[in-house]
Amino acid sequence: MKDREVFLRNAMEAHGGAVYRLALCRLQNTADAEDVYQDVFLRLLGEEGRDWDGEYMKAWLLRTALNRCVDIQRFRLRRTALSLDEVPELARPADDEAAELWQAVSRLPEGERTAVHLHYAEGYRTEEIAAMLHVPAATVRTRLRRARMRLKDLLGGTDDEQEQVSECSREHLRAHRA
Repeated sequence: MKDREVFLRNAMEAHGGAVYRLALCRLQNTADAEDVYQDVFLRLLGEEGRDWDGEYMKAWLLRTALNRCVDIQRFRLRRTALSLDEVPELARPADDEAAELWQAVSRLPEGERTAVHLHYAEGYRTEEIAAMLHVPAATVRTRLRRARMRLKDLLGGTDDEQEQVSECSREHLRAHRA
């Protein structure tokens, strides 16, 4: 029993933030994100006997979280999205510029929003995201490109500033992950 508690505690400490942030990004509702968090780690207990290799556990947890998000979206009535002011400290950006960026990210279509979160906040490559989402890598790259274009428009950038927006996005989204 003690080993199970240690296993679960270690997994939650190492990857709990990533699971919660992904669920919050996808569902835009704290109560649903908390449900996903709880369900994912309960499912992990059933998988305890597996040989977890480094990043494999994180990828499994995030894939399970994505699946659970789809379940919630399919079977529950959607609640209204929360503003960033209502989001707990775990998901709140560190500064106003990052808050503006995350506000813009929250207005992206779901597929683009998920790709942006997994790529910039969680640090996954497009091939890894494609495997998690069960779509071609080209689809992920297209979603990221479209998301950057939409973010540029939402944040008032110009064509000359597109690379700056991408770099700014990477920095702020990575800071959010930390």
